Amino acid sequence: MSKEKVLIFDTTLRDGEQSAGAGLTVNEKLEIANQLNLLGVDIIEAGFAASSEGDFDAIKKISSTLSGPTVASLARCNPEDIKKAGASLEKAKNPRIHVFISSSDVQIWHQLRKNPEEVLEMAVSSVEFAKQYCDDVEFSPMDATRTDKEYLYKILHSVISAGANTVNIPDTVGFSVPSEFGSLIQSITQNVNNISKAVISVHCHNDLGNASANSIAAVQNGARQIEGCINGLGERAGNASLEEVIMNIETRKQFLGVTTNIDTKQIYRTSRMVSDIFGFQVQANKAIVGANAFRHASGIHQDGVIKNRDTFEIMDPKSIGWTNNSLVLGKLSGRAGLKSKLEELGFKLSKQELDSAFRSFKDLANRKKNITDPDLENLMSSQRRTNIDSDSFKLEEIYVTSGTIGTPSATVTLTTPGGKKIKQKSPGTGPVDAVYKAINKIISAPNTLTEFKIDSVTKGIDAIGDVTVRVEKDEQGYLGRGSDTDIIIASAKAYINALNRMLSMQQYESK
Repeated sequence: MSKEKVLIFDTTLRDGEQSAGAGLTVNEKLEIANQLNLLGVDIIEAGFAASSEGDFDAIKKISSTLSGPTVASLARCNPEDIKKAGASLEKAKNPRIHVFISSSDVQIWHQLRKNPEEVLEMAVSSVEFAKQYCDDVEFSPMDATRTDKEYLYKILHSVISAGANTVNIPDTVGFSVPSEFGSLIQSITQNVNNISKAVISVHCHNDLGNASANSIAAVQNGARQIEGCINGLGERAGNASLEEVIMNIETRKQFLGVTTNIDTKQIYRTSRMVSDIFGFQVQANKAIVGANAFRHASGIHQDGVIKNRDTFEIMDPKSIGWTNNSLVLGKLSGRAGLKSKLEELGFKLSKQELDSAFRSFKDLANRKKNITDPDLENLMSSQRRTNIDSDSFKLEEIYVTSGTIGTPSATVTLTTPGGKKIKQKSPGTGPVDAVYKAINKIISAPNTLTEFKIDSVTKGIDAIGDVTVRVEKDEQGYLGRGSDTDIIIASAKAYINALNRMLSMQQYESK
């Protein structure tokens, strides 16, 4: 018996970017979109075209590059938003415009300051207008779970009659519990008499920790599209975690009776990429992709797993692309060995990319005896940042003096986007402060440093230090990451990366 398909709608690049402190460049969005394509998601919501030139350009670039998944742009129920969304999707092979408007009384009266009939008219006219730009239109009544049911049925019936192919039921403020949300979906199937003409989608927020469970409850009651984010990113407490929803369906497919188009072996790689680019670490005990998700500390559990993994593991780590190998490479390892290991970790490199990675690998291997999988993943993250920053400021040299005697100082040499090398020296309260002050003399980009964090990639005295910084200007935050066995150098790389991103994103804002 064939199982029904549940479509996976990824909104990491739109709702995920609304996570406090997040901000992505166009190239970073494209890189994530390419990985989501490998993962096999059906719809990628690439952004909100009317919100900024950066979002518009990202949607345009992603939609003209990818030929497999549907690419969507969000739009409010107004003509200007829809025109902008249509323009951003002009070259898309599979475009979708996703229009939304508030439907609950509290939001209609207090936020929109309109009446329900005006909102209904706006919803219908917006769906009809969006259909002029593409055949695939999705409609969302925002705050659906706090909306009067009779009004919800009426607005859904009206937008489907106007041409909406998908109707999304958002739990916008994460208010529902699973049994309640499942009942709502069931009631929609029973009370909207043209519902068979549209796909029912759900978009659940995690304010009470129920987003993934609510999504599965919706599937059990007729929903056939799930919206969410990788690693559960998103506004406030985030959205349904797509890896959790996907593996629920995969692991319990006999019970749920549905399946997806997802290549689950790409889940771990996708999670790590999103974590790295967004700069938000995945908590250790996070379901599916956390560092402890397949670790067993209890003696009873360890004994059981040694005898038979099924005793305490309901999923095979390899099914999500989690490799079990550890210390495998060193300074005597060759290019072929590195290429094979990187492919095992999910990295497909061109000859030029492999050459660059191999040079960085050899440099790391000369400073670190054993190279682990996390080291290689970190090395590839560094390569990605180097490629993105190729036309930006680059670190050439650092010389630091510091100690209990005298004033710390740093001499820093950077290469400018035009290829010119500039050297500056500065004192500081400590070595990192001195380095950052020297960098500020070269890169004129006033900002406030709001976060500075150092993590160890692996164990040991020779472990790589991974530094995350956030800088802020005009209430907008910009993330920077840098890695090195020397944490001063890692700190410099992270700060330069943050400034490069800030300057790049400000170019879009100034268009």
